[in-house]
Amino acid sequence: MSIEKVRAYLQELNCPKEILVFETSSATVDLAAQAAGVIPARISKTLCLMSKDGPIVVAVAGDAKIDNRKFKDSFGLKAKMLSPEETLEATGHAVGGVCPFALPEGTKAYADISMKRFETVFPAAGSSNSAIEFTCDELFQYGKCVNWVDICKGWEEE
Repeated sequence: MSIEKVRAYLQELNCPKEILVFETSSATVDLAAQAAGVIPARISKTLCLMSKDGPIVVAVAGDAKIDNRKFKDSFGLKAKMLSPEETLEATGHAVGGVCPFALPEGTKAYADISMKRFETVFPAAGSSNSAIEFTCDELFQYGKCVNWVDICKGWEEE
């Protein structure tokens, strides 16, 4: 089970945080926000896309959407989301539980600046009813992110 893989991965990294397991589904931003008791924007959704170097995941704020121009400027090609089957193959996690943790070798993780306006965010933890509360720096660290990117729109504060 993917949540067990994430739990073991975080333990190997001496992560002191506990994975939250919900009685209800947290497979969408809205469901995760209800389960965690936070606004949807604080849910860190992990998107799986193709890059020139292979599959990547990008953790973004729950209210953010991919900006194709920004993505192309950052990665040199048009944003292409992977199918649920491709996502499972690239990440080891099924859609609804995709996270930047315990990724197979060759799948790189990035973090989008849309999350930085929050003290903590809630990425999934490998299953469709789990999450973990991290600061943005902790998400970056435990997700072994390559870099911070600015590839989203729709979240900017006025």
